[in-house]
Amino acid sequence: MLTSYIRAAMHQARYEIVEDDGSFCGEIPAIRGIWANAKTLEACREELESVLECWVLVSTADHSPIPEIGGNRLEIREVA
Repeated sequence: MLTSYIRAAMHQARYEIVEDDGSFCGEIPAIRGIWANAKTLEACREELESVLECWVLVSTADHSPIPEIGGNRLEIREVA
């Protein structure tokens, strides 16, 4: 479930080259505030995935809403 969510989110990632320094900037438009910047495209992808994973963990801990992405939904259930 978590892996499917992260894969779906990463498939929606968008990347562009920063003109000032030639680095790469990536974002996941469906999740506001998730972005990364690195010298290479591969490093940017790795950093973006790491940021996404941290965001999911924090959102889970805070019981913050997690948007559905590509039909993938993460639900937090209370354990009795």
